Amino acid sequence: MPTDVETLMEMGFPQNRAERALAVTQYKSVQVAMDWLFAHSDDPDIDEPFQAPEGNKLGGNETDQGTEGSEQQTGEGGDTQEEQGTPAQAKSLKCDECGKKLRTPEDVQVHAARTGHENFSESLEEIKPLTAEEKKEQVLKLQERMKQRQLEKQQEAKREAIEKEKMRRKQGKDMTEAKHKMEMDEVKRLAELKRQEKLDEKKARQRVKEEIERDKLDRAARYAKMSGQGASAETSPTKPVAEPAEPPTAAASKKVYDSTRLQIRLPNGTAITHSFGAMEQLASVRLYVQLNRTDGNTTPFTLMTTFPKKVYNDEDMEKPLKELGLVPSAVLMVTKPVS
Repeated sequence: MPTDVETLMEMGFPQNRAERALAVTQYKSVQVAMDWLFAHSDDPDIDEPFQAPEGNKLGGNETDQGTEGSEQQTGEGGDTQEEQGTPAQAKSLKCDECGKKLRTPEDVQVHAARTGHENFSESLEEIKPLTAEEKKEQVLKLQERMKQRQLEKQQEAKREAIEKEKMRRKQGKDMTEAKHKMEMDEVKRLAELKRQEKLDEKKARQRVKEEIERDKLDRAARYAKMSGQGASAETSPTKPVAEPAEPPTAAASKKVYDSTRLQIRLPNGTAITHSFGAMEQLASVRLYVQLNRTDGNTTPFTLMTTFPKKVYNDEDMEKPLKELGLVPSAVLMVTKPVS
């Protein structure tokens, strides 16, 4: 019967690896050693020289020998083999505890490590070797076990791969849901911010409109007051002064305008038209453009006329439209402020 080392070697494993695997697995079985070889085939020290540990060997002293090896066998006529000059020769080793016959001391060590038995003796019985068919059958069984073990490992690896893929998909789904939730929260936040900005802008426009109305009323009151003072001054008794007579045609053709119609052209080519009081300041026109321009531009700007060409500055913004020559009508251009 081949040893476990020989069995592993017949299966294609190097002797060094076979001895190492059997020693590491405490000589439990060829199957356990084979599993260990499959699991540790990539170890960096798998092919380093291996020294098998030495155990208790038979024949070390007379006290360790079994009774069967020490007894003298008798031959015909009652004479022992020693008396006949032919000493008995042990052909195998026997486990005194279970009766199993073993071929070599190495097999004894494997059997002792596997079963825990300690009492062995020499035997004159020869172990019948396995036939070629039995060896082939045993190798086929071990190869079938190897294939089964490899199939189990492949199935286990497949299950692990499936579990990893499930975990990866679950994590991806969770990340997608979290990202979608963050995007929705951001959209809601931006919508709320835009709504608040529109509300604030509406309130600001309302305040500006109210301020314009108050400014109009204030200017109208001042204008009425100035007109009343002028009328009282004309009716007060003064020394008559001779005035030059004006041609009647000039007096008839002269007309007083109290309002003007302005056309404001925006940079995008569109225009807005509105009527203003002749005594309103140019700043009122600029404020009206800021609140009502249709090109969506909010950058600073100033006003100008093309004929005659004049760009109005901050000082002009405080002057009445009549003083600036924009009565009874005019065309103004929206342009960038001069730096």
